[in-house]
Amino acid sequence: MREYLWRHVVTFDETNLVGNVYFARFLHWQGHCRETFLARHAPGVLGMLSGGGLVLATTSCSMEYFGECFAFDEIDVAMTLRERWDSGLRMAFDFRRDDRLVARGEQTVAALRRVGSGVEAVAVPDELVVALAPYESVVRAT
Repeated sequence: MREYLWRHVVTFDETNLVGNVYFARFLHWQGHCRETFLARHAPGVLGMLSGGGLVLATTSCSMEYFGECFAFDEIDVAMTLRERWDSGLRMAFDFRRDDRLVARGEQTVAALRRVGSGVEAVAVPDELVVALAPYESVVRAT
């Protein structure tokens, strides 16, 4: 199993008064990692999102913290596909500084399309399924 790696350099505006990274930034970085993956490996999905035909809605996310990060730390965010089903995905994120795990998170995403004033579940686009296949870490859910 491979990991999709996205590197981030922490800036002062991402730290709090104490000088460490504010906890919510890690969730923000999950989004950056996911969006960069789409841009590099599934650009057609970005077109579907901007055209309004597809919605990738985060339905849950979580974080565990094991160490602090500070301004100018280089953080490697490693994303893997934990689980996949017809209309959704669950991804895992490991946050490492100097190859040491400082945080771990998960994010569940539902594939939807807008219908009238609501949404309905749709299949995860094939392009995204193919792009994520090398990063899959567990068997698919039914």
